[in-house]
Amino acid sequence: MDASTQTVAEVLLAWYQGHARRLPWRAPPGAPPPDPYRVWLSEVMLQQTTVAAVAPYFVKFTARWPTARDLAAAEDAEVMAAWAGLGYYARARNLLACARAVAARGGAFPDTEEALRELPGLGAYTAAAVAAIAFGRRAVVVDANVERVTARLFALDEPLPGGRTAIRRAAEAITPERHSGDFAQAMMDLGATICTSRAPRCLLCPLAAACQARARGEAERFPVKAAKKPRPERHGRAYWIEREGAVWLVRREGRGMLGGMRALPDDDWSARSDGARPAPLVGPWTPLGTVQHVFTHFALTLSLSLYDGDDWARLDPDEGEWWSLDQLEAAGLPTLFAKAARLGLSRQRGE
Repeated sequence: MDASTQTVAEVLLAWYQGHARRLPWRAPPGAPPPDPYRVWLSEVMLQQTTVAAVAPYFVKFTARWPTARDLAAAEDAEVMAAWAGLGYYARARNLLACARAVAARGGAFPDTEEALRELPGLGAYTAAAVAAIAFGRRAVVVDANVERVTARLFALDEPLPGGRTAIRRAAEAITPERHSGDFAQAMMDLGATICTSRAPRCLLCPLAAACQARARGEAERFPVKAAKKPRPERHGRAYWIEREGAVWLVRREGRGMLGGMRALPDDDWSARSDGARPAPLVGPWTPLGTVQHVFTHFALTLSLSLYDGDDWARLDPDEGEWWSLDQLEAAGLPTLFAKAARLGLSRQRGE
């Protein structure tokens, strides 16, 4: 790249014309912008989740709920079940709140970053992404990929998270007035395919000549990250209560871990403490084994116990429901409880 004749944005936009990823929520470079609903939905799904994991969920969601009004009219339980497996379930609750706010204003998203920020659940990043990609507004869009590309381009060595202020300033300095949506997506694609966190392919990078980290021979060192704190270990217990080909499932409280999701009953474990709540029925209970799951801030070992009694009448129908084992996949269990359910099914079948 000849920095004297071309800007970073010009070089990157030219590269994007021939290297843009084909994604179900995207419009090709130079095409009219995509539906704001699709941009918003994809950006919410992509928070802390890979493109490969999101793509099939996005296709199913937009087939079932093609507009914000359709999503706003959906039952909470249906949306939570459809979201199962994507993780970070507060996003699904925010999704519904935002869709209903958009529906209340006629079904159209506002077209400025400032107005988008006023919708429930839309933070700075998502508002900037929708404003730039869907409405062509100049907005500075900084996700993990953009953060990495920018930190390397300018060799910004202040450790994260404090270094994000300097990274954002640098990203703003190179964001063009026009085509900022394509520019943001080009930065994302560059970070996802070439300027990767490990073993970046600098020889293929269109910005290699301008990259200060590459000039130092230490591209992989950026962005500099603070040392990780040890992840706490928590322990909990879940309960497998089966009767006549059905298992007892409860609905978790609307707030907190996995809020609003169907799940096996458990002992109220949390990120802050091990579980301590008594079992929903007086034993006998038979241990079936354990499953492990890693959340963002802690790791959990969940023990599963089988109820060997027949005092099912003590179960409160306001707190749960019998769910056919043959239809268990349709319950939309979050990943942790899907693991526990697979363990319960396999042990019951003698596998």
